[in-house]
Amino acid sequence: MTKMTRTLIASAVAMMIAAAPLATPASAGGSLSFTFAPKDAKQAQALQTGLLIYGAVNQIKNGGIKQKGKNNSAGLAQNGAGNFGVVHQKGNGHNGTLQQNGNGNAYGLFQFGKKTNADVVQNGNGKVGTTVQWGW
Repeated sequence: MTKMTRTLIASAVAMMIAAAPLATPASAGGSLSFTFAPKDAKQAQALQTGLLIYGAVNQIKNGGIKQKGKNNSAGLAQNGAGNFGVVHQKGNGHNGTLQQNGNGNAYGLFQFGKKTNADVVQNGNGKVGTTVQWGW
């Protein structure tokens, strides 16, 4: 297991533990979000490579939206050159937008379950990140 994978898992578990005292019944609904911004060039390269592999598998070149479910809305705006962005929604009632301003950026917004919301703006050059959300 790579250091980045261990960091992602540890961060997700820490957020779940922190949210535990505020837990509500499953029928009440809720969501959990995780955002990762690499801290060094090695992590950025690994995440960007992962996003580009996702794009290749899903036949996405510069950016795209992939949805499976009902009542989802998504938007992607790219201002600059060499950007890669994706909004992936699986489930129902998601709202997600991604705006990239600059050059050579990569970002993935992944929403699962139901009724999650995210508006991501990525500014600068060579920035990389991802947000994963689960809703119930």
